Amino acid sequence: MIHVACALIEKDQQLLICQRSADMKLPLKWEFPGGKLEDGETLQECLLREVLEEINLNIEIVEELTKVEYHYPDFSLTLYPFVCTIIGGEINANEHEQVLWVDRTELFRFDWANADLPIVEEYIRTRREEV
Repeated sequence: MIHVACALIEKDQQLLICQRSADMKLPLKWEFPGGKLEDGETLQECLLREVLEEINLNIEIVEELTKVEYHYPDFSLTLYPFVCTIIGGEINANEHEQVLWVDRTELFRFDWANADLPIVEEYIRTRREEV
């Protein structure tokens, strides 16, 4: 089981989403930035490190969402999603094909990695209640 922390980075009613590169597993699928937990790290430390490495942003964690366990044919993972805000840095797509700001009403228009879909659904459901 791979443990992965991911960031739902909010700004002005939008979320930052990333498209996996063509040479990654799950090529060109959309996902939230983040990455694998390393030995000795907390999920929060992992998330801050991975987001800085992947897209050059410093973030602050605001809220934790429900973890997702997903089994792909060749690997299994547990995703730990966190809602975040930017506290510094300039976006740079170091590992992804592209990085986009998307209105939360547009999220379902993208071809998501299957493990990310329950997170998209929870985010939209919980944010709808806030409006």
